[in-house]
Amino acid sequence: MEKEIKRIITVLVGICALFVSLVVYLTYFQVFKASDIKANSYNKRLWINEEKILRGSIIDRNGRILAYSEKDGDTYNRIYNYGNLYSHIIGYSYRDYGKANLELHYNNVLLNISESSALNELRNLVEPNSEGNTLVLTIDHHLQEYSRNLLKGKKGAIVAMNPATGEIYAMVSLPDFNPSTLREDWVNIVEDENSPLLNRVTSGLYQPGSTFKVVTTAALLENNILLNQYECTGSTIIDGYELKDYAGKGHGNINLEKALIYSCNPYFAESSLQLGIDRFSEVAERFMLNKEIDFDLPVKKSFFPKRSVGKTDIAAASIGQGKVLVTPLNMALIASGIANKGDIVKPVLVKEIISKNGKIIDTFEVEVISRAVDIFTANELKNMMVDSVNIGTGKNAKINNVRVAGKTGTAENPSGKDHAWFIGFAPAEDPQVAVAVLLEEEGSTGGSSAAPIARNIILEALRTINN
Repeated sequence: MEKEIKRIITVLVGICALFVSLVVYLTYFQVFKASDIKANSYNKRLWINEEKILRGSIIDRNGRILAYSEKDGDTYNRIYNYGNLYSHIIGYSYRDYGKANLELHYNNVLLNISESSALNELRNLVEPNSEGNTLVLTIDHHLQEYSRNLLKGKKGAIVAMNPATGEIYAMVSLPDFNPSTLREDWVNIVEDENSPLLNRVTSGLYQPGSTFKVVTTAALLENNILLNQYECTGSTIIDGYELKDYAGKGHGNINLEKALIYSCNPYFAESSLQLGIDRFSEVAERFMLNKEIDFDLPVKKSFFPKRSVGKTDIAAASIGQGKVLVTPLNMALIASGIANKGDIVKPVLVKEIISKNGKIIDTFEVEVISRAVDIFTANELKNMMVDSVNIGTGKNAKINNVRVAGKTGTAENPSGKDHAWFIGFAPAEDPQVAVAVLLEEEGSTGGSSAAPIARNIILEALRTINN
């Protein structure tokens, strides 16, 4: 009898344990994972509810419709008016493939739904939502199209922005994809070795080459490390490693200004050793390396080495090689910070949110995210960058009657051909537009290939934006 009672007790204890485990399991998901599950772009129940709502439109800064929804029976189809052109900005929204880019980040806004709560659920039962809000972008459609055409046939990225407000006028990443034909093209897209789904502006990490010398120059100026009588012979030896100038040509007797204008590698390598990694990294981080960049799309952190670095690492970092990795967006912010008297402002893609009734329910505000340098250092950098365009490596970015400030870069690529870079802004005395141009595996110098593209973008932006 006692054995039978013990057996029953054991069974009951086991059942209770299973019940408690189930309660704990369900509680875990309810408390900690419910919001993630509900927000997951592959959640079928969520899609069924969403497809009953007319998804809000996305328009450019001038009111041009870029994406909208139209009724198809009991649901709505998403229409992308310009195919590839906005694939890395707007993204896509498909039940089969989820959501990406602004379609994902602003999903609740576009549907005019609030975060889940008992009150919101009750409100939706009483008065179901039927129409979402409109996103007004900072993008200028003409400049976006113009920039993509300049990059067509190449791999790379372009950013054009207002350095004082952070508004992104154009943002292009190639290769790209067509969200309108995503179903038909999906297999080819995901198998493409050129990664068309990758937004190179925000998620591509590259060595910046000599464009990074503006950051090195800022650190040298701040710390008063000025080799005013440096004799450049075309190379220097650091810990047994020979660091050469481009084509191995010496620049003779130079100072910091000429070193930046003519992009002298040995000068910056030798100067950076006096600077040291601690002071160098402190300035680099004020230019947003190793920092999260708050943006309307996910942004990968740029990287600057801080620990366990030797002399060769410091020297390589000074010329934008070695362990330094940046996104094109970060490089555009660096140019913008110099243009904006030392202040880096938050980059912005969404200018306004407008309700279905036409009321502005949210608008962006200019936000300084870093004081990169003081106004005096910014002004010195600007003047050096102007000379770099007028008489130095950036001559192909010159514009008649417009003072352009810029810096070229040619980054060695261990896995292929060199990357070509240009960063800059104009007009130098009152900057209206800042740019970053990356040509991935271009195999030529930034001065010969990236600078002319930047020139054309700057010129077109000055002609069209706010005119």
